[in-house]
Amino acid sequence: MQNFAEQCADVARSILSHNLGYIDEDGTIRTVDCERLVGDEAAHIAFALGEYYRLTHETSFLQYDIVDLAAKMMVYQLQNMPKNGDWGGYIALALLSFGAVKERNSVWEKLPEAVRMQLDSLLLRRDELKGNGFACAVAKAVARHGLRITKKDETGKLIDRFLVYCGEHSVGGFFDGDNGHGMGGNFDVKGLFNLSFIRQALHLHTDSFFIEKKLPSLRTYAEKYIGLIPDLIREDGTCWVYGEGVGAYTQMYCISTILQALRDRWIAPEKQSLYVNIVLDLFQKFFCHYIDQENGYMVIHDSERFSGVEQSSIRANFDAVRYLCQWSRLTRKSSINASRIRRVSAFKSGNRLVIFDKNVKRESGLFIYRDAKTGMNLQLPLIGNNGRADSDCLAFPHCPGVFDWPAGRYLPILQPELTISGKRYIPSYYGKKLSTGLGGRGSIIFAYEQPELITVEEEMVPGLASCRVAWIFSEAKITSEFTYTVKDRVRIESVRYMMALSAPHSIYGAHNLALDERSLGAVVEHDDMMLSWQEIREVANDSEYRTCYGKIHYLQELSRNYPLIMHPGQSYRLVVSFEPGVIRI
Repeated sequence: MQNFAEQCADVARSILSHNLGYIDEDGTIRTVDCERLVGDEAAHIAFALGEYYRLTHETSFLQYDIVDLAAKMMVYQLQNMPKNGDWGGYIALALLSFGAVKERNSVWEKLPEAVRMQLDSLLLRRDELKGNGFACAVAKAVARHGLRITKKDETGKLIDRFLVYCGEHSVGGFFDGDNGHGMGGNFDVKGLFNLSFIRQALHLHTDSFFIEKKLPSLRTYAEKYIGLIPDLIREDGTCWVYGEGVGAYTQMYCISTILQALRDRWIAPEKQSLYVNIVLDLFQKFFCHYIDQENGYMVIHDSERFSGVEQSSIRANFDAVRYLCQWSRLTRKSSINASRIRRVSAFKSGNRLVIFDKNVKRESGLFIYRDAKTGMNLQLPLIGNNGRADSDCLAFPHCPGVFDWPAGRYLPILQPELTISGKRYIPSYYGKKLSTGLGGRGSIIFAYEQPELITVEEEMVPGLASCRVAWIFSEAKITSEFTYTVKDRVRIESVRYMMALSAPHSIYGAHNLALDERSLGAVVEHDDMMLSWQEIREVANDSEYRTCYGKIHYLQELSRNYPLIMHPGQSYRLVVSFEPGVIRI
């Protein structure tokens, strides 16, 4: 895969050349197009420079001194420390990238004594082990052992705690990114990030025997995600489209995880062709949809696309440099000859239910439905959202270009939202009795129950009603059924159900799915709540309604704006079907 390795290195150099100019002489980082900086950009820049140094062994780039600039970024980050985040792990691995021994670490030599003491203190500080804190803690443990800040090596203990955490919080061995808000069960792309980051940190450990000892246990959990990727990737290369931070980052996480697995021989020889092809498809999507090919830098925010408030363009560009350098290094060491790889299509019709967790409080899972005829890959998550009121994790079929949603913003997309006593309830986040089965005419049914209603902020309120949800998939036709059974007399103040109609990005929209003049083909087949279609709302000029992939142009709302009294013991059903006109562009 030498050609792929060289292409990654060339793109990394191009992005570097366009972004190093945003760093001032004193280390201050300027924003792109008046964006708000997240606060940890300096740590990400330092790590990107470290990965570039590991790949090329060059100490200069254009007119910039790589070593001096990395030291400057570490000093700046330590002087401007964000309260939260995983930036400490990036600082740790950035430092190790320039040498595992203090006396031979070119960046360490450039740091003032006061900063060295501050850095020692940072690496000794124990992080709270939740969210991305596991990956950060492992990285810092590797650094403080390698740099001889402490004699005791805690890396193995922390990796074991991470693996135990995965086993205790998921029956399927997946990572729960619960941060203490909401009801838990946040099984999104954080698991891929933690696994790939921990494996990268482990590669920088100074004890090769220790690395070999820990790899088998880490492999057990990594294989869960590796086996999931072929079901999540679309024929156009789009992969993992639900949860926080999707888009360019999910492409990068998936590529890194697969390349690390190929390097470590975690993928069976008979499946290597499949995964190499997946890597190439993922990279093509990443390169065509997030890289400005005329100017050579990464674009995640513009007038048509938004990747969330926790991402800045500067950080994303340097993260891309880091990943590209990593991919180039991994593939240069790979023994796989891509020219001899047989082209294998990863996209076929089928369905799969992945159970993330099952306990007395909730069940969490992901239903995947693929239709090769239309090219749709529908990912319907039933997971927690850490108390965030947005649409990224709602339980509807996520499919960019067909079933879209505003990134980082809440709308009841394809879900009935009931307002009771000022609180908004939506049938997402958790369920009981998750199941799949065969319906009439070869259809597939995914169903679950909610014994109690839950608010959009993930507060469960008992005693009101229960809800049963069923999604029926039959080739291109999708039917959703929501059945509410009332426990006590309930006054519904309003009901909303919304659809977002978007268009592919005007510049980066090629090789994607889109809707034709038939649109979603939505039909209300049964309605006990007496809802009515509202006038279509045009939001093309509203910057709040952007997805990670393209612009939302219209919102269509099915609603009831006057009270509805729901009586105990009665059931109220809403059935909406879709037969979208899907085209490939």
